Amino acid sequence: MRLTKSTDIALRIAMRLAVLDHREDAPTTREVAGAVQVPYTHAAKVVSRLQHLGVVEARRGRNGGLSLTEAGRTGSLGRLVRELEGVGDVVGCEDDPPCPLRAACRLRGALRTAQEAFFAALDPLSIEDLVDTPTGPLLLSLSPRPEG
Repeated sequence: MRLTKSTDIALRIAMRLAVLDHREDAPTTREVAGAVQVPYTHAAKVVSRLQHLGVVEARRGRNGGLSLTEAGRTGSLGRLVRELEGVGDVVGCEDDPPCPLRAACRLRGALRTAQEAFFAALDPLSIEDLVDTPTGPLLLSLSPRPEG
């Protein structure tokens, strides 16, 4: 199973925020995008989605910036990935044209079971777990790309 680019960006942003969380100056979306090397426009869309899910808090103004919520820090990684990915089928049985085997196919059920096992393996983990050593120190060493 491969995660969407949006989910990948969301997890990288959440991890970056987790290691910066206790700093006085909260990073902006632009700064976080630069540090995790994703386009600002993509990061802005992902941050909006993470806000909607209650994972990230964004404050505007002079003392503004992004921070990870407690739910974002300690919540189930499996739940977060399910929310970001959606729960659709791994294969396009109902695509246009639909698969002619869909009425009697055992593959769809097997792939659904495998997909759930993938998410279940992430359930006991949190973003906080992901930023333990050696990842946390590496994330702290990242600096935003210069604008160009």
